[in-house]
Amino acid sequence: MDTNVYTYEGDEVTVTWDRARCIHAEACVKGLPSVFDPNRRPWIEPDQAEADAVEAVVPHCPTGALHLTRNDTNPEPTPDANRISISPNGPLYVHADAELIDSDGETLLTDTRMALCRCGLSDNKPLCDGSHDEGFAADGHIAVNLLSTPDDADESGPLRIRATEDGPFVVEGPVSITGADEEISGSRGALCRCGASGSKPFCDGSHSEVDFKAD
Repeated sequence: MDTNVYTYEGDEVTVTWDRARCIHAEACVKGLPSVFDPNRRPWIEPDQAEADAVEAVVPHCPTGALHLTRNDTNPEPTPDANRISISPNGPLYVHADAELIDSDGETLLTDTRMALCRCGLSDNKPLCDGSHDEGFAADGHIAVNLLSTPDDADESGPLRIRATEDGPFVVEGPVSITGADEEISGSRGALCRCGASGSKPFCDGSHSEVDFKAD
């Protein structure tokens, strides 16, 4: 999983941009073009708008490629609730107090925003790199609810997302999953990341049939 972080310091705020995690969702460019202008170098100039305006726009970056620190306060707060949104023909957007781990339990990333690949095509697995634009088709509907809540599950706390070897994402912790017309809640489930499941966003074992490979 690649990272490539740039820092842009202003008088009141500092913005960081991880180029490897950016999939050009353009929430920043559309939200505050005076600060975020891809045709300018440097393309981020925090002092081109009020600090409050920059602080309002940065959290709309769905991948976590952008982050902001007020030079006089603490970094961005963690969300009050954990949420995963299903993007039609695109990734799983995580907005949570989240830890992404590998199959050995080693931490890959701790963040409040992530874009997880669910098409199986990303070269930066388990994160999305925009490869779904090459033809991945999957609506944002929840085909079946396979999210469970064990009796001993915590009702609050962080969300742990484990990228299993050649298999799905296993999510553990309180979370709501939002589809195009439905929202479900629970604390444990397996989400497809090969792109072949007939039970999207959940895994149905199709990764074995398509010989999905991801460490």
